[in-house]
Amino acid sequence: MATDGIKIIDGDLARDTYEQIMDLYDSDASIETIRKELPFLKDDYGDNSDFYHEIFVTSYALAFWEIGEITEEILAEVKQVIELKAGVKIWTEECDANEGKKRQKELDKLLKKISEPNLKVRKRKKYRIIKNLYFEPDDLLAFQLSDKNYYAVICAKVTQQRGQCTYDLVATTYKGKNKPTVEDLKSCFIAGRKIGSGYDWKTTLLHQPNVDEIWEYMNQDNFLFGLSYRLVTHRDIISFKDKFEIVGKIKIKESFKRDGGYGYESSFDRFESIFIDLDSHMNTFREQKYPVNLLCEL
Repeated sequence: MATDGIKIIDGDLARDTYEQIMDLYDSDASIETIRKELPFLKDDYGDNSDFYHEIFVTSYALAFWEIGEITEEILAEVKQVIELKAGVKIWTEECDANEGKKRQKELDKLLKKISEPNLKVRKRKKYRIIKNLYFEPDDLLAFQLSDKNYYAVICAKVTQQRGQCTYDLVATTYKGKNKPTVEDLKSCFIAGRKIGSGYDWKTTLLHQPNVDEIWEYMNQDNFLFGLSYRLVTHRDIISFKDKFEIVGKIKIKESFKRDGGYGYESSFDRFESIFIDLDSHMNTFREQKYPVNLLCEL
């Protein structure tokens, strides 16, 4: 199923749309800035375009109603997508008529809700920003496991969102008796994934500049690329931060930092279980190896 459930905020596209708006709102962005960053336009979603447009429009409308900024244009588009019944048809065909009726009920509830003034406009939330970070973006981190070998991860970025701070680490294939250097990493690989694209190749390139470099390496075109992240929260890493040593700086190209998958790691034991047999872990989670010298600015 292309979405996880019949509710308005169910599935990746709905959550991404809603949360992008709320993240900007909570960051004190002006309404004009929010509209500019996330325009209210119909995108080309490929197959089932009307269905995905319905998801985008309804989640967008709900967010703007909650912050007290819904417009007649948004309301009119919600009415139009509901009349098309694209979502109802999809749930009816892929599940059953009962699921289609449930989706219709959710759409009707949304339309009734946003057609009335919002008397309790959502206030902007203030989240604490962690300033004293243990690691910074582009840090090359070395650590030693029970087999006495050294391994390496790259802190691709640090994410602070809705009060949670995570160190977004990506695995490399380095393994050796000595601590790795940036020079050592040049002959290693990084864990990543291919992500299916519903666009033509020109549009895919607009969404992810330079991804054609990865197409050429993989001898396959028209897919997006994402990193496989090992996320560790600032709170969790306190207990094992001393296991990691910063041994240099290495920057993954910004256009290649897209999320291709992630897992939260709350203990150093998890790094032991993953890296002691990294090939097996990558095979299990269908990750591929991509050269450091392709993905990084060297």
